[in-house]
Amino acid sequence: MSNATVSRLGLVNNSGTGVNDLFLKVFSGEVLSTFGRENLMLNMTTTRTIGSGKSAQFPVTGTIASGYHTVGNEIVGTQVKHNEKIINIDDMLLAHAFLGEIDELKNHYDVRSIYSKEMGQALAKKVDQHLLQLTVLASQASATITGGSGGTQITDSDAKTNATSMIGSVFEAVQALDEKDVPSSDRYCIVTPDVYYQLSNVDKLVSRDFSSNNGDFSKGQVVMIGGVRIIKSNTAVTAFANNSSAIAGTNNTYNVNASTIAGVVFHKSAVGTVKLKDLVLENTYDPRRLGNLMTARLALGHGVLRPESAVSIKTA
Repeated sequence: MSNATVSRLGLVNNSGTGVNDLFLKVFSGEVLSTFGRENLMLNMTTTRTIGSGKSAQFPVTGTIASGYHTVGNEIVGTQVKHNEKIINIDDMLLAHAFLGEIDELKNHYDVRSIYSKEMGQALAKKVDQHLLQLTVLASQASATITGGSGGTQITDSDAKTNATSMIGSVFEAVQALDEKDVPSSDRYCIVTPDVYYQLSNVDKLVSRDFSSNNGDFSKGQVVMIGGVRIIKSNTAVTAFANNSSAIAGTNNTYNVNASTIAGVVFHKSAVGTVKLKDLVLENTYDPRRLGNLMTARLALGHGVLRPESAVSIKTA
């Protein structure tokens, strides 16, 4: 009796010894899609990728003054102030899970897709949390350039419970950014779901009598206030809390007591991100432990760049 001709589902072109090679892509795709879907803040920062090193320098340049020329006077140039912001790379941010071979054989449903989604979500939430806390820190920071502008804090005791009051504070934040010559594009406002759905009940934001495409009451959607995109973030619930304790493994400052924060309004230049290693995904069989180790990791760091580009709306 001859042996069966086996079609190994994990082999590339049915050749070689990597019987799990094709299975890895399913896991990778799940993590990547979940991370991309859940992560909101990373694309709202100034991002730089480095090939090596432990930190990156972000030069900050001041403004140039103008004046009227007196006939006959020599033009010698004006002094421009410079400074820098250094952002360090944190320790490896890691999400992982181990699946015993015997457990997978006995189990009647697939858990790898569930685990991979959870891993992508865990990484996305941690990155978002750090970036949201940094926007609060930026709003509290002093000017990077001597004589320049620092962050802005707006106190609105009703911001978390009164949508009309919150709208007024967002407009006040927009005004603060305008007065500091912050570009009008790439501005965002992040709020918790609670505040977001309060805003979606305000006629001015969702009624076609006021705007043809700004929101939809039936879908609970709000698009913009004062030209700033309004974004709902579940992670804001965690970030806008008392996170005053430092976190082991971070080489930048993220800890802040943000328990009074109702929302943040900021420009992309407020916060910077440095990437040393982008999202890496591995699914490795461990013969010593008879199971599969699933890992998702990335190496990056975040820091405040331009405080004048950040505004926090707080209740006290």
